Amino acid sequence: MTSAGQIKSILLAFRPKTLTAALVPCVAGTALVKAIGLSWDGWVLFYALMASFLIQIGTNLVNDAVDFKKGADTEKRIGPQRITQAGILSANQVMLLGSLCFLLAVLCGIPLVLKGGWVIVAIGIASVLMGYSYTAGPFPLAYLGLGDLFVIIFFGLLAVMGIVFLNTGEWMVEAFVLGLQIGLHATVLIAINNLRDHTGDRLVNKKTLAVRFGVKFSRWEIAALSFLPFVLNLYWWFEGYKIAAIVSLLAIPLAVKITKNIFNTEPSPSYNKFLGQAAGLHLVFGLLIALGFAF
Repeated sequence: MTSAGQIKSILLAFRPKTLTAALVPCVAGTALVKAIGLSWDGWVLFYALMASFLIQIGTNLVNDAVDFKKGADTEKRIGPQRITQAGILSANQVMLLGSLCFLLAVLCGIPLVLKGGWVIVAIGIASVLMGYSYTAGPFPLAYLGLGDLFVIIFFGLLAVMGIVFLNTGEWMVEAFVLGLQIGLHATVLIAINNLRDHTGDRLVNKKTLAVRFGVKFSRWEIAALSFLPFVLNLYWWFEGYKIAAIVSLLAIPLAVKITKNIFNTEPSPSYNKFLGQAAGLHLVFGLLIALGFAF
């Protein structure tokens, strides 16, 4: 492979479609601060975005290397090609690259710590450790069926509540609800990925929820994760954020499409397209509700 092709493969290993999980909570959380009527700090948004992107990329790279080492990624996988599996980089090289991303995330977090104090230190350390422990370490979350919960907490609740706290100095119910909505949609990607890979994951004892509870459960989980954020819009309606509650409903057709696809298609390479649709749902809902908060 040429150097240009190698660089392209490495960039694809960052899994750009999953990076909406880092973008959306930062943007939506900042929009919520504005909607509440408080001032927001552009540098907080910048450094939070950089740290979130780097933690997400680091998690993806460590996942790539560890799944290969444990035999979860082989030439038989039906998901996109992984750089370790394809022999483009060794597992140790990918782990090193992932570790570098985590280190850079810590550096980006320093200005946030200076503004938010020790609670941001705790959130930052937990985010990096959990990102690494998603597939690595003695208690790999993804292999224990805890990956879905990890995404809801770290790419939903803590991400949104953290950026609102950095701007306001307060932990708010509004931030919790918004974080839960965004975290649920982010988890749709993980749930689809795990349903697609459940056969191979079972062989290597990767006990995702799809492996533990089966295909039918996973389909209903994906449906619930897709639609619950819209139900939670009732909170915004009764709290007076009616534009945000209404505008974000425009993303419902995406949730319908994903759910129909999952129920009508057996786990196969087709699910790679559904992952893109799930990323689109997460992004569109997040941007629409952020837009609603802006007015």
